[in-house]
Amino acid sequence: MIWMLILSFKPGYKIVANPWSLPHHLHFENYTNAWTTAHLGHDFGNSILVTIGTLIVLMPIGAMAAYVLARYPFKGSQLIFGTILGGMMFPFFLVMVPLFMLMNQLHLYDTKSGLILVYIAYSLSFTIFVLYGFFQTLPHELAEASMLDGCNHHSVFWKVMLPLARPGMIVVAVFNAIGLWNEYALALVLVPSQANHTLPLGIADLASTQQYQSDWGALFAGLVIVILPVLIVYWILRDRIHDTMLAGAVKG
Repeated sequence: MIWMLILSFKPGYKIVANPWSLPHHLHFENYTNAWTTAHLGHDFGNSILVTIGTLIVLMPIGAMAAYVLARYPFKGSQLIFGTILGGMMFPFFLVMVPLFMLMNQLHLYDTKSGLILVYIAYSLSFTIFVLYGFFQTLPHELAEASMLDGCNHHSVFWKVMLPLARPGMIVVAVFNAIGLWNEYALALVLVPSQANHTLPLGIADLASTQQYQSDWGALFAGLVIVILPVLIVYWILRDRIHDTMLAGAVKG
């Protein structure tokens, strides 16, 4: 990562001539070329919109489904949970053609809203799987005490259980955000136009043009632009992620 950062400040010909040397001058124009000329600034905005839009819908739906399956077992609940887990076993390439046809018939093909809906469905199995185990570890006594105090099932979930599950929600949201931020295959099929490209598609387009332009500095600058937000989010939440994972290990 340090080597990639160093190369992002070097001109293309020096990267080819001596990739291990330090830059004599910092070429910030590499970032300008990647952000404007290669349209990564526009792709960055699309990735922000798609990732946040997916999480806003995904996390409440996943939390409600996981809570009901974990805390209110009913006839067929394990079958439903097993079916949801089965969604994690099928690779995207098995449903590429029917998914393309479905999105086209719904007039959602090559739209950011259509990509968000597919991302929600694509990420729901993992979200429910993780939150299911987390909700099972929460004490039943708190829910019972809340019911005695006059709360209904709706209030117990939103006012008691969901705040207690906040560490798990944050970890699941971070893992989903990283996966969505770097997702390439679904975006490649569902949003082919340049106007709807996300960052992974923009980086792929930038890499494919280097054989003609040899602007390797802009390519490495683009890679830094892609990786930097993920590193910042992880650095801010690193302690909470560590504590939550450790707590899960101890409870297990």
